[in-house]
Amino acid sequence: MVLAKSATLNLRIDPVLKEALREAAIRDHRSIANLIEVLIRRHCAELGISIPEQQDLSLGNAN
Repeated sequence: MVLAKSATLNLRIDPVLKEALREAAIRDHRSIANLIEVLIRRHCAELGISIPEQQDLSLGNAN
């Protein structure tokens, strides 16, 4: 099975938060999209939510 490399996520956010996100991404030498992904992964890890790797999904080994 071939899966898309990435999915699109459209959301609305307070302009002040968006500017803070942009500044954080710049300081961390990341794109905004990459920083959001990192933050989601960290938050899920703190909550004990498993996120399978892309190759695991394509092999049918999702947790």
